Amino acid sequence: MHNTRSDVILRRITTILSVVIITLTLIGATTGILLSFYYEPAAGRAYQSLKMIDTEVPYGWLFHKAHQIAGNAVVVIALIQIVVMFVSRQFRKSWLTAWISGILFTLSAIGLGWTAMILSWDQEGFWRFSIELGTIEAIPFIGSVLRDILTGGGAISTVTLQHLYTIHSYIVSVAALVLAVVHLLSVLWQERQIKKMYAEGAIPETGKLQQQLNEG
Repeated sequence: MHNTRSDVILRRITTILSVVIITLTLIGATTGILLSFYYEPAAGRAYQSLKMIDTEVPYGWLFHKAHQIAGNAVVVIALIQIVVMFVSRQFRKSWLTAWISGILFTLSAIGLGWTAMILSWDQEGFWRFSIELGTIEAIPFIGSVLRDILTGGGAISTVTLQHLYTIHSYIVSVAALVLAVVHLLSVLWQERQIKKMYAEGAIPETGKLQQQLNEG
């Protein structure tokens, strides 16, 4: 396999993006824990508790905004990293763990945004979730079961909010954090393997490689 200067740069970008992903994930997890001290997952209290966090809790607005930004940004960064890995042609078996953990993490990050849709209990979130429930219910065979699991077997209510809060905070969040760590470790391992190959002369250094390309 020929390693060009662009391949080396793209691999380094992949590593940097992995660090950004774990950083954003930790920010989201930390701010989420802080918000959970004041947030009330109840139909009559969710909106008011978030409003109180933004207006009355010291730096609450900052933690709330950081939580939202980290959640949105990590999805974008994860998608960009998948594109970078594809462009840099990382298709060897040794990259399998990085690919699987990266894709699963991206899905988990999207799942976090989806489960947070109704947690603010505002008009936009409520109606968006109602539309999503209709889509879920249309899934053959399991649609009705999934809808009952999410809503608690009835209309959208406090039970629905509690179910989504539990899935968001204790299931998808933990999965995303674990996947982010696994992904970072797998990418760092690849980086170390590449450096080892450089040291052994299996891959020419960037400067030497560029010189060889120019001479060719």
